[in-house]
Amino acid sequence: MSKHRPSKKVTNVKKGIHQGHKAKKRFGQNFLNDPDIIDRIVRAISPKVGDNLLEIGPGLGAITEPVAELTDKLNVVELDRELADRLKTHPFYGSKLNIYQGDALQFDFNEIIKPGEKFKIFGNLPYNISTPLLFHLYNYLDCIENMHFMLQKEVVNRMCAAPNSKAFGRLSVMTQYYCKTIPVTEVPPSAFIPPPKVDSAVIRLIPKPHAERNQVNPATLNTVCLEAFNQRRKTLRNSLSNIVSQDVLAELGIDANLRAENLTLNQFIEIAQWLDKNKEELSKNDD
Repeated sequence: MSKHRPSKKVTNVKKGIHQGHKAKKRFGQNFLNDPDIIDRIVRAISPKVGDNLLEIGPGLGAITEPVAELTDKLNVVELDRELADRLKTHPFYGSKLNIYQGDALQFDFNEIIKPGEKFKIFGNLPYNISTPLLFHLYNYLDCIENMHFMLQKEVVNRMCAAPNSKAFGRLSVMTQYYCKTIPVTEVPPSAFIPPPKVDSAVIRLIPKPHAERNQVNPATLNTVCLEAFNQRRKTLRNSLSNIVSQDVLAELGIDANLRAENLTLNQFIEIAQWLDKNKEELSKNDD
């Protein structure tokens, strides 16, 4: 297996311009430019010949190039038509790339994924769409081996947060219901051109077995999280009063005087399971 060549650090670059391309704010573009960080990400992805690989938002190819060097094929989804066209004519790796120009938020990944295949998905996600894009990808977890994403550090902290912490919220519960979360590395603003105003981090997401992701209707679990964390300073007695009573919480062994951030993932699942089990009776009462 050949060792990938890290990108050379670019110096004396005009603010916001890299390789002749001006970063577009509407696309949330910040181009990774640190060879050490790139190397850590590629080692975490661990691409090899025969892998089914998909990159979201390849940009100028900082991660695309070293990954393509280690494998025989790579699918990429790029919103920016100009950048997609640049990749098509890449002098070394263009022939290895299957390029889909479009919005990853609207993209049907079944266009790429064939029955029985498992994909490794990775990318430097635009921070303004990262959360909805993650929820979109959670619909395809049966076909995903793992995911590695660069995100705003605050978002990664929330995804990995444990109960009884201020960072623990809906994103923590929903992500940890679907996946095992593993922080990979932190990334300073200086690693990008132009530098973002926030710190970044890379996270590894490993989908849980299907049975663990099939304990409850995800929409119900999401509703419980929205109600519980909407006014997170309130106790569960008040924050969940629209969907479950204090008696139901007691029946489930949950202290109604706790706040949402004090519950475990399993307790959120138990509340959602109760709602799914009793939804017909609840709808009759509403009528």
